[in-house]
Amino acid sequence: MNLEQELKDYLGFDEFRPGQKEVIETALAKRNSFAMLPTGTGKTICYQLAGHLMDGLVLIVSPLLSLMQDQMERMRAHGERRVAALNSFLKREEKSRILANIHLYKFIFLSPEMLNNEAVKSLLLKQKISLFVIDEAHCISQWGHDFRPDYLMLGQFIKEANFPVTMVLTATATKKVRADILTQLQLTDCEQIIYSVNRPNISLQVEKFSNQQLKKERLYDLVRKLQTPGIIYFSSKKLAESIAHELREMAELRVAYYHGDMEAEDRIVIQQQFVYGQLDIICATSAFGMGIDKADIRFVIHYHMPADLEAYLQEIGRAGRDGQNSIAILLYANGDEFIQMQLADQDIPDASLINLTNEQRKTLPETEQRFIEYYQRSGLSAQELTAKMDYRKKWKRANLQQFIGYLHTEDCRRNYIMRYFEEPPLEVTAENCCDLDGAKISDFEKQEKAEQKEIPTWESYLAYLLQ
Repeated sequence: MNLEQELKDYLGFDEFRPGQKEVIETALAKRNSFAMLPTGTGKTICYQLAGHLMDGLVLIVSPLLSLMQDQMERMRAHGERRVAALNSFLKREEKSRILANIHLYKFIFLSPEMLNNEAVKSLLLKQKISLFVIDEAHCISQWGHDFRPDYLMLGQFIKEANFPVTMVLTATATKKVRADILTQLQLTDCEQIIYSVNRPNISLQVEKFSNQQLKKERLYDLVRKLQTPGIIYFSSKKLAESIAHELREMAELRVAYYHGDMEAEDRIVIQQQFVYGQLDIICATSAFGMGIDKADIRFVIHYHMPADLEAYLQEIGRAGRDGQNSIAILLYANGDEFIQMQLADQDIPDASLINLTNEQRKTLPETEQRFIEYYQRSGLSAQELTAKMDYRKKWKRANLQQFIGYLHTEDCRRNYIMRYFEEPPLEVTAENCCDLDGAKISDFEKQEKAEQKEIPTWESYLAYLLQ
C-alpha cells in the first residue's frame, strides 16, 4: 500500500508531517500507539487516514465541544460525509437519529461523558470498532481526577470492547504523565512514538510589571502594534469579556470573547468567525483553542499565567502552524501566581463533600460534582480518597512552581522547557528564540508603519505633482 498516494487521494495532501506516517502504519499493523507529536503537527490526519483504511467504526473521544465540532466540519469539508458527533449540543431527536443509524457512520466523535452513558455505550459495544482514538490524552492525567474524571473510565471501555486497536494522541506529556496515562488506560502493549515538544518558529517572551495597571497598559500597547490574528488568554471570564469590549472600542480591531459559560451555539459561531478570518483577536479562557484549525495565528498573549508548562505549551502551540515566525508573550504582574494557587485549590474539592446528599451535591460547581461522582463509583475509602486528593494538590502545586521557575529563569526559556520535558537542551538556539537570547517583540509588529516610512523616488514624487 502506498500511503503517500492514499493521503493524496483521500485528504489532498502531498506529504506527511513528522510522526504522522509512523502512527498510521502502527494502527494499520493492528498495534496500539501512544503518539506525542508537536502542537500543529496535524494529529487528526493520523486517525482520519488510518480509520479510512481500516474496516469498521472509528471512535474518537474528544474533550471539548468546540474541538469536536471543528474536527467534524473539517472532515466534511474534505468530503467525508460518514461522520457524526455525539455531544450535549445535539437535540434529543438528532442524537436519536444518529444512534438509530450508527451502522451508516464511519467516524463518531464523542465526549468521555457520553461514552459513559449506558445506552450509548451498550450500542457502541455491539459495533465492530476498528480503531479507538483518545485525542488530547493529557486530559487523563492533567485534568483526569479533578476536571474530566470520565476520562479515567476509558480503560474500562477498552476492556469491554475487547481491546480494539487504540491510538492515544497528545502534544504535551512528561515521562511521568505518559506513564500515568498508560496506567489509567491499562494499555501495557503500546508503541510509543515521541517527538520533541519544541516549536522553533515561536519566539518566547516574558514581561514583568510591578502592578496590574501597568500590565493592562502594556497589553493595549501590544495589541495596537502586533500583527494579527492573535489570542489573549485570561484566567478570569469576566476580565476576558471586559477587555474584549475595551479593545473593540479603542483599537479598531474585530475582537470577541470566548469562555465556557457562553451558550454552545455562541461559542461555535465565535470559533468559526475566528477560523475564517472574520475576527482579529479572541480574548479567551483556556476553554478556547484546543484543536482549532487556523494556521496563521501570529501571536498568543497570556494576561494570566497558566497552571503548568504543559498547559502553556498547548496554548502557545496554537500560533504559527503555517511554519511562519510567531510570538508567545506572557505578561506577569507581582502576585499573579496566587490566582493560580487559588484556582488549583478550588479544582480539587474537600474530601468531606463525598458525604453530601444528592440534593446538596447539585449546588456544587459541575467540576466538583464530576469529581465526587467518579470517586463514589471507584469504591475508595474516605482515607484513600483524602490521600488521593492531597497527592493531586501537591502535584498541582509542584507543577505551578515549575512554571514560576520558567518566569524567573535567567537561562534560555526554550531550554528550560526542554529540560522540563526531559529533552536535551539545544546547543544553538534560533535568532528569534526568546527575550533572554535577544529576540525582539518589534520583529512581530505590523509592517504598515515601515512601509509608510519609505522615501519615494523622485520619479514617483514628480508623477504625484503632475497628477
